[in-house]
Amino acid sequence: MAQKEVKEAFVSNLNGTSLGEVTFGSFLAPVCLIHRAFILVLYYQAKGTLPLPLPLISHLLLDFSLLVLPLVLSCTILSDVLLQVIVCLTFLSACVLCYICRTSFQSSALQPQKIVSNFLQCSVQFHQVPFVTLFRVFVNVKTAISILAVDFSVFPRRYAKTETYGTGVMDFGVGAFVFANALVSPEARRREVTGSKMSHITKQIQSVWPLLALGLGRLVSIKMTGYHEHVTEYGIHWNFFFTLAIVRVLASVLLVVLPAGQSWLFALLISGCHQFALETTELKTFLMHNRDRGKDFVHANKEGIFSIAGYVAIYLAGVQIGLYVMQQRHQVKDCLKMLFTLSLGSLLSYAALFACQTLMEPVSRRSANLPFVIWSVAQSLFFMSLLGLADMVILFSKGASACRFLPSSMSFLEKKTDSPVSRSGVKVERLCLIQAVSRNQLVFFLLSNVMTGATNAVVDTLSCSSSFSVCVLLSYMLVNCLVIYVLHICEITVKFW
Repeated sequence: MAQKEVKEAFVSNLNGTSLGEVTFGSFLAPVCLIHRAFILVLYYQAKGTLPLPLPLISHLLLDFSLLVLPLVLSCTILSDVLLQVIVCLTFLSACVLCYICRTSFQSSALQPQKIVSNFLQCSVQFHQVPFVTLFRVFVNVKTAISILAVDFSVFPRRYAKTETYGTGVMDFGVGAFVFANALVSPEARRREVTGSKMSHITKQIQSVWPLLALGLGRLVSIKMTGYHEHVTEYGIHWNFFFTLAIVRVLASVLLVVLPAGQSWLFALLISGCHQFALETTELKTFLMHNRDRGKDFVHANKEGIFSIAGYVAIYLAGVQIGLYVMQQRHQVKDCLKMLFTLSLGSLLSYAALFACQTLMEPVSRRSANLPFVIWSVAQSLFFMSLLGLADMVILFSKGASACRFLPSSMSFLEKKTDSPVSRSGVKVERLCLIQAVSRNQLVFFLLSNVMTGATNAVVDTLSCSSSFSVCVLLSYMLVNCLVIYVLHICEITVKFW
């Protein structure tokens, strides 16, 4: 069997993992985020200053070690003990938080209850859309890790994309990527349509040309190099870039004529109709059987074409959440209410998912059925809630430790000043790897795809030992992060339109 066929077989015919494992794995990134903040707090309390010495290097290495390294290890050599790792890290974070609170309470004349009450009443200002930036960045980083890691034997097969039914970690990554794009769409940002509706639609079509170009580039490069491909993901000529472009255009067209504030209803309607077609016609059989690929373009790319309905539904649900999250909030307690609402939405979505899987069929990324849509939304809301909770813990640590310039998506509302403290805060924010990835997300995603192909061209991924595989993955991610970090430090934002 040729090397290409071996690699294709390696990522095929997989069944995923449990919903619980995917859900529990979501705790790792928020815990790592808190750890990064606590290390900066402890350093500030010990030295009375920030940023760290040699700031360009030390902050990049700190962020890489605490935010990227654990994610790489969690899907490789630590995947079987991930539960213990998360529990230990959470316990350590709780201990550090207790230490910060104790030192704060000792230095303050106020009672602990009063300090907490004052915190809830504090006014806050946002540097980015609350929690959305964190969600989008971590989805991008996890995607970058997974698209290369899946080719190594150290990557658990249960995490890879499923063949027909199941819930793999990478299956969620696809839905989360679409959801993340919807959160910051023009419709979610409440941007009014300028000019005629037709001209607006034309602008939306023109705006996706980079995705179409990337899709064509990937298609040509794969066919010319003989790079292995999992045909049942999207088809012979289709890929995720084409899906992203078409979903963006179709959703924009729908939201020109439909109210964005009711997009959740249309998401449910579209995914419901798609599921009805799967249940009452031959569509399900057509999608699940890998035959007649050479008959025509539709048969060759049936997964990519017919899954668009499900991804449009996910996108519309993301627009609805984006509209809610981007509402103006000025106090900590208002942000906590938002987190409670997101958590409740996730809980209700999971209840609906269990009902759908009992009454209809399991989750299927291949057909993007109704359970897949609901699962993608439920898991995305849960992950956002955890990241939001982590951000609130960091915000509390800012006030308790007087280290008010920790990198986060919000800070306490203060008068504008050009003091050394405020300048230090701006400097620390500028050195944050999260901000670097957020600034050029499409470039990071494109670079990851290019580096994945290059790595597969020079490394026999299937024969690598576990330790060597981890070293390759860490080197690959370090290059990606370094490039995007340099662009950020140089204040370069790459625009394709």
